[in-house]
Amino acid sequence: MNALVPVMLVVGAACGTGVFLLALAIRGRPADEAQGLKWPALSGRAHRLAAAVIIAGVVIAVTRWVAVALALGLLTAVWSRLFGGGKQEAIAVLRIEALATWTESLRDMTATGIALPDALPASVVAVPPVIRPELLALLDRVRDKEPLDVAVLRFADALDDATADHIVAALVLNARAQGRQLRAVLTALAQSARAELEVRRRVEAERRSSRQAVRIMMGATIAMTLGLFFLNRSYVAPYSTLPGQLVLFLVVFFFGAAFAWLRRLSVFRKADRFLGAPTTRGAVPAGSGQRR
Repeated sequence: MNALVPVMLVVGAACGTGVFLLALAIRGRPADEAQGLKWPALSGRAHRLAAAVIIAGVVIAVTRWVAVALALGLLTAVWSRLFGGGKQEAIAVLRIEALATWTESLRDMTATGIALPDALPASVVAVPPVIRPELLALLDRVRDKEPLDVAVLRFADALDDATADHIVAALVLNARAQGRQLRAVLTALAQSARAELEVRRRVEAERRSSRQAVRIMMGATIAMTLGLFFLNRSYVAPYSTLPGQLVLFLVVFFFGAAFAWLRRLSVFRKADRFLGAPTTRGAVPAGSGQRR
């Protein structure tokens, strides 16, 4: 049996690589990438799928435990989704900070007496890069003579953020009704965004510790399972039988459900937006929201 382990490892890796290449061939590649298959050019999803197939093949070749092989392969495939919430939350926090900075800059520009359409280009200078592409698209629409209220509504759709909706709502009301309290409103909105930013940072610090705890528990579980297999095979020998495989499937299912539940607890639920559906905004005529 020990002499066959290297052979099984090679066979498992070869089978996994073959399945990955077959899936890649079926999926196809863009025309500009067709002149040579370069591993760094593949998408992150393709990397994860390839790694998942290879790991599952190696585990099943070494242990003959189908449940564990499928579990480790699935874990590899969904790793970023299972533990990638921290990056998404960090981007959301940066977006709120950028919105607060942009609101303060826009407030300072309008406080000097500059009209809102003229203040928009100057307000983009000090804005962090996280929302700069959306702001530049907004400026392009304004330069193309698109009504300001429609342009900022599309800007809100591009950001898809509840905090941005509050700021955009104030700009829409100012563009349609020519309100005189824009500076005070923008000041209040900037302060509100800063307060939300502090809360989100504290919450994210707590959730980061929860995600780290999930990683530690999962790593300890995998290490204990592999350690028992390699160091005390007589103890885990019953799992190589059919009833043992069924028990392993149940154990893997309950562990997976527990980890998924812990992951759900560590995810920040995004606040719902309150502005209208984006599909109908393109047809909104300028001035349709003006008071009568």
